[in-house]
Amino acid sequence: MTLGDHLVELRKRLMISAIAIVVALVAGWFLSDWVWDMLRRPIEQLGEQGRDAIIAYGDITGAFDTKVQIALFIAILIASPVWLYQIWAFLAPGLTKREKLYGVGFLGAAVPLFLGGAFAGWMVMPNIVRLLASFQPDEDAFYLQARLYLDFAVKLLLAVGIGFVMPALLVMLNFMGVLRGQSILKSWRIAILLIILFAGITTPAADLMSMFLLAAPIAVLYFAAAGIAILHDRRADKRRAAEFAEYDLDPVATKDDE
Repeated sequence: MTLGDHLVELRKRLMISAIAIVVALVAGWFLSDWVWDMLRRPIEQLGEQGRDAIIAYGDITGAFDTKVQIALFIAILIASPVWLYQIWAFLAPGLTKREKLYGVGFLGAAVPLFLGGAFAGWMVMPNIVRLLASFQPDEDAFYLQARLYLDFAVKLLLAVGIGFVMPALLVMLNFMGVLRGQSILKSWRIAILLIILFAGITTPAADLMSMFLLAAPIAVLYFAAAGIAILHDRRADKRRAAEFAEYDLDPVATKDDE
């Protein structure tokens, strides 16, 4: 295909993705009220505890803008199978058979991991809100701008979801031959430090429980990824040794020569 043909193909994929998101936007509009009720539940819990905590809208269009943002976020999630497939369909012709298998495996693992991470972020969000609100004096009102609170909630869910996907990325790099399993395992100290820093940035530093609840599953996924990578390396090394044995070659020496 020429460059022009690739651009036409890209435009076609983008149009299909955009149409799917617009259609899903209708469902997102009807689901937005329920989602907003769930997101602001931590603020309502503060009110139930006797705090003067409410969500406020800074202008006349604030409520409408918030509803549209929530509907768009829901639409992107609902339409994700369509636009993910369109991205895959655009890239797949340029990939080898093995790369296609790795890509399918990565997407198959990344989607549920991302959703699981978003759910974990949702579970710890009430603790984070409660902790941050505790720094405010009891006699002061706790008024939150709706847009800022929605931005905080969405960023938290996305950040934790992406954090859960990183181990799947390590496995994919291993299967592609870029990273060895032993290298992943030997770097566990640095990885644990980075995981703790990530959890600490995502959650308030004083909320140790929420930080642990986020760091622990990511650490488990990291070691699981290292284990899968090591098993894959062993099988790949055995297969490589068998192939070289047919030609009476030493795979280690050949690898050094390379």
